[in-house]
Amino acid sequence: MSKSAKTNTGRGAAKAGGPVVLQVLPRLVTGGVERGAVDVAAALSAAGGTALIASEGGPMEHELRRSGVTHIKLPLASKNPLVMYRNVARLAQVIEEHKVDIVHARSRAPAWSAAAAAKRCGAHFVTTFHGAYNFSNGIKRRYNAIMTSGERIIANSHFIERHIQEHYAVDPARIRVIHRGVDLNRFEPDKVSAERVIQLATRWRLPDGVPIIMLPGRLTRLKGQIDLIEALKQMSDLSYLCVLVGSDQGRAAYRAELERLIEKHGLGSQVFLPGQCDDMPAAYMLADVVVCASTDPEAFGRVVSEGQAMGCPVVASNHGGVPEQVLDGRTAFLFPPGDRAALAAALRKTLGLTASEREILSLAARTHARTNFSKSQMCAATLAVYGEVLQAAPAPAPASTPGQAAPSRPAAGS
Repeated sequence: MSKSAKTNTGRGAAKAGGPVVLQVLPRLVTGGVERGAVDVAAALSAAGGTALIASEGGPMEHELRRSGVTHIKLPLASKNPLVMYRNVARLAQVIEEHKVDIVHARSRAPAWSAAAAAKRCGAHFVTTFHGAYNFSNGIKRRYNAIMTSGERIIANSHFIERHIQEHYAVDPARIRVIHRGVDLNRFEPDKVSAERVIQLATRWRLPDGVPIIMLPGRLTRLKGQIDLIEALKQMSDLSYLCVLVGSDQGRAAYRAELERLIEKHGLGSQVFLPGQCDDMPAAYMLADVVVCASTDPEAFGRVVSEGQAMGCPVVASNHGGVPEQVLDGRTAFLFPPGDRAALAAALRKTLGLTASEREILSLAARTHARTNFSKSQMCAATLAVYGEVLQAAPAPAPASTPGQAAPSRPAAGS
């Protein structure tokens, strides 16, 4: 059968049992890209569709098995042009064997292979633009632009929507803004037992009655741990314990740099690096203030929405997608990114809230998160995008969109 004769054969909304969707991403490790893919796959499966994820695998595979989602292990994290080229045939085989209707790419390197495979097999192609990818030359811009070649481009914030329109020639009608969603069955104060909170406090050896400042996030310069430590230096008159929660993911030199800075400022008894935490809802229950001090604008600060859902006061950098997530002064306090004095002032203000003021803020934060940033909303909106593209034949790539072959010099990053 010719390629043109195959197009959409056995695929589409009319298929009994719902559509077959293949999501492609580099790995299944903890992160926003992975979390979104797993949540959407589970929602599609629950709605009667067939959900597939192709990646190099990782610790989140067990979640897929629990949800009845098929994982296909392929070397999709590779940026080697030869591997990316070979992945076209590998993905095309998956598309044909499983009669995939929609290929959904969530990262640049696998998107190059996925776009070519979808075109070869006549499957629909959707992308999620997860971040404001950096570019310093035409090659990197072209590499990034593969994420604009979907029939629909999902942006996870209006900040990213603006970024796409500013830097890539994209018809706005193809963009759909879908904010990331928080699992409100997990990030719900009433569902976190006192035993879990006590166990975590005991493991971390937290003292009673001392306010806890918490910055959750992997140990990387972009998350702003250094700015927070420098801000804490200006708060020597206050009693607090700061917990920098997160794995260094192999960045041992950066962790050592943080430890030296802590000692330099005499904060060794007040700043604690416990490493990775597997029970973040319990961690948020221990926090008196949650900090998002990212130095670069993030597409969507997951910590910001999780913290609000748990009723925690949030102090966050005022850039990227964060301003879309909060009501400044009502559910959170924003500060100019990189302004350590302003960060210290925001922390003082938050720690100085009365019990009544904290209760009002907590209720507003939980209501705001539940109303606007739930996992169920995110998944429903994504499945609606799938329904959209199934109503029409795959659109040809616009003239400004890159070709479907892997670039000869892919940029760093996925």
